[in-house]
Amino acid sequence: MNTLRAAEPAVVPQAISAPAISPLLTRLATERATGAFLRAQGTLYLVEGRVVHAESPAAPGIDVLLTAGGALAAQGWQDALSSAGRRHEVGRELVATGRVTTGELEMCHLGALFDAAFFVLGAASGPTRFRYGVAHWLGRVRPVPAAAVERETLRRRALLDSIWPRPEVDTAPVVPRQPARGQAVTVRQRALLRLADGVRTPTAIAWALGRPSFHTLIEVRRLAAAGLVEAPGTPEGEPGSSTRPTALPFPDPADCAEPDIALLRRVRDALEAL
Repeated sequence: MNTLRAAEPAVVPQAISAPAISPLLTRLATERATGAFLRAQGTLYLVEGRVVHAESPAAPGIDVLLTAGGALAAQGWQDALSSAGRRHEVGRELVATGRVTTGELEMCHLGALFDAAFFVLGAASGPTRFRYGVAHWLGRVRPVPAAAVERETLRRRALLDSIWPRPEVDTAPVVPRQPARGQAVTVRQRALLRLADGVRTPTAIAWALGRPSFHTLIEVRRLAAAGLVEAPGTPEGEPGSSTRPTALPFPDPADCAEPDIALLRRVRDALEAL
């Protein structure tokens, strides 16, 4: 089986800290190649130049998204994998046997694809390889143009940076902090914080919750920006800093007025801008 190797050139950093988008992937799309695009953070599977699936150890797979969400029983997934995996038609088998609807499969497939591709198309660590002719066991569900996958990867990176421009928090153990008086925490954030034990990383929490890793990264960065989780590498005094300021002898909170949350957020935004 032929293997194409390419040590891709470094990309000049852009204002939005965009990840390195692969010239090799663009070329393969133009050539309408079929096979597996491999990087250290995972694999993209192409059929005639379009991305049909993506996998990454940093992102829960389609099996996790389907079974954790309750759309499919774990045994049903295993049965479809056993009967149709060798034919590369697991997706078709799931729909044909009535285990999931076409809509459910497409939604989970696209969620898993874009989630894994975000990590695969991040900063390259080592050479990129392409193995011609390799097919994924899921089969075709809803192919996506390679250019659309790259655009979505760039959009997601820019979104994360707009929330909290410190990527260190994406891979560090999540350590919760006590909310300030009157500070709101959403239901999704509360579920995440219940698993934040100072050992689990955002990726580990995503697997435990059965959620896409990117969605979990968004929540963790929002929590870091709000000072609700410890953020490694944050200068002392900024929201989310891992070094807590020395407590001052303020009056008893019962004697104080409710804090002006809007004002505190403006102060936080000004500090981040500095």
